[in-house]
Amino acid sequence: MRCGFYFYTNYLSEKGKSIAQNNKVSLSFFWPSLERQIIIKGTASKTSEDDSNNYFNSRPKGSQLGALVSNQSEVIENRKVIENKLALLENQYSDKEIKKPANWGGYLVSPISIEFWQGRPNRLHDRIRYRLSHLDWIIERLSP
Repeated sequence: MRCGFYFYTNYLSEKGKSIAQNNKVSLSFFWPSLERQIIIKGTASKTSEDDSNNYFNSRPKGSQLGALVSNQSEVIENRKVIENKLALLENQYSDKEIKKPANWGGYLVSPISIEFWQGRPNRLHDRIRYRLSHLDWIIERLSP
């Protein structure tokens, strides 16, 4: 198994189309109440079909149906459109296995840098970056 950060999405979404054009990505996790943030920079690549199928099959049935219902990022007339579509699919798949849509799957983000940010008084925040250099991680303190 390759190391990195996995996420799953609709490949035809705005995010999927952007990654297809430029696979240099950034992931951000922010906890405002703790004044903490992690920023991961790296390259995204699609996971294997087996990985995507395994993850899809591990999801609750409602989430699987959600992947079929949503043409992620596309404009819809109103919420009723997807609610009606979901109701039809719930009926159609009430006693059937749901197959992963062809346009849905995973990405692996292989990190090249990970920055940990901790808010501090007077904007003198702590910033520690781990940067991949060849096969070693270089640890650097950054100026706030």
